[in-house]
Parts: sequence; C-alpha cells; structure tokens
Amino acid sequence: MNSLDLAVIGNGSFSALLNREGRIGWSCLPRFDGDPTFCTLLDGGNSDRAFGFFDIALEGFERAEQRYLRNTAIVETTLYDGNGGAVEIVDFAPRFRQLDRTYRPVMIVRRIRPKTGAPRISIRLRPATDYGRKPAETTHGSNHIRYIIPDCPMRVTTDAPVSLVLEEVPFVLDRTHTLVFGPDETLASGVDNVGRDFLERTADYWKGWTRGLSLPFEWQDEVIRAAITLKLCAFEETGAVIAGLRAFLSPLELQR
Repeated sequence: MNSLDLAVIGNGSFSALLNREGRIGWSCLPRFDGDPTFCTLLDGGNSDRAFGFFDIALEGFERAEQRYLRNTAIVETTLYDGNGGAVEIVDFAPRFRQLDRTYRPVMIVRRIRPKTGAPRISIRLRPATDYGRKPAETTHGSNHIRYIIPDCPMRVTTDAPVSLVLEEVPFVLDRTHTLVFGPDETLASGVDNVGRDFLERTADYWKGWTRGLSLPFEWQDEVIRAAITLKLCAFEETGAVIAGLRAFLSPLELQR
C-alpha cells in the first residue's frame, strides 16, 4: 500500500501531494475537482504503473529527507545515492501579490540542484488523462513539452535538455535546472529567472501570511504548519474545504 506520509503544495486554486522521495502522485487539474493528472497515489502500491506521476529518479538511490521551508508551503526533498551524491528538489505552487491581486496560477515549479558529488538523474513526467485511463499525448519545442490534456492542455518549460526529459535519459546533474509545469502558455521571462523570482515571492507571501496568525505561546511551529496545511485544503474562490485532500494527509503532516 502507498504510504500516506505525504507533503502538500498548493495555492488555493489546486494542490498536489508528494511522497517522501519527491514523487508527485496526486493532483487534479485545473481545479480540485478536475481530472487527476497525477494519480498513482490510488494504485495501492503498484509501482509498475507506467504513467500518472512526476518524479526525479536518482541513480543508485539510497535514502531521502524531506522538510518544509520554515513557515511556508514550499517543500524541499533531498535524495542521496550510494556514491556520495545528493540532489535537492524544491517544489511549490506560486502564490503572491501581483497587480493588486493574489496571483495563484495552476502551476507547479520544481527546482533541482546538485548538492554533493556528481549525481545522475532522469526526469520522468508522465501526466494521465481520462481519469487515469491513458497517458497524455505530447508534442514539443526547443525548450518545452506540450501535454494534450482535453480540459486543460499543459506544458513543461525547462532549461534542462528537452530531448533528455522527453525520453527520460539519465544525465549528470551539474547545475540547477528548473521545470515549470503549467498551462500551455509561453513564459514571460527565462525559466530560471521565473523559477527564482516565483520562489522568493512565494516564500515572502507565506512568511507574511503566518505573521498575521494569532498564535498560542506553546506549540507555535505546529500551529503554523497546521494552519498552512488547512489553507492548502481550501478552494479560495468559495472557501470550501477539500475533504478528499485532507483525508490523504496523515496526522504527522501537521507536525512537519
């Protein structure tokens, strides 16, 4: 059975669940009630499923560590191999103030950087369609791959070699790479600039939001983490709490 020790990212428009190794195994797009683009969480531990997930596979993988960046909804996962290599993956859904409104696009940003050694990774992005029945068809350009999803065509824009991402070929990670998975639209700036800017602005948003909470004297870290998690379980346009998402999260989630 799949572990329910999961991390959550989101921004009030949608959410995604990650396991301890950084695999995104659940996310409905473009809304909480949409077609589950990533859906391996429901496979009952069937690791042979060919599609419906987004992960970074590290050759010689041995162990993983995972944490939230303090007082944010940004998840940092570190994968270690058996040769002294390590990879850091930072995942988040952008959310910040822009043009006098809250900017919360249907977008997952993943920044991957080598931490130690010369780790070899493969990027495996395999969206599903038709409620997990079949993989999304693809087309691609010089720096993006387009996924033909009927209700919401998506694309990943990246500064990693597109052919290696498309064919899932392992390569040595010798610098930071950014992947922006979102609507089938061109980014307004370079993908690395977008990734760094959105990361900083999203971190600033969450830290500012947590400063406005009424906190007890004791258990402040736990209360802040619980508040962020519950906010990620709400659809901002109506205020509705997404009970299905909350059911996936273990009690340990509120204590990370």
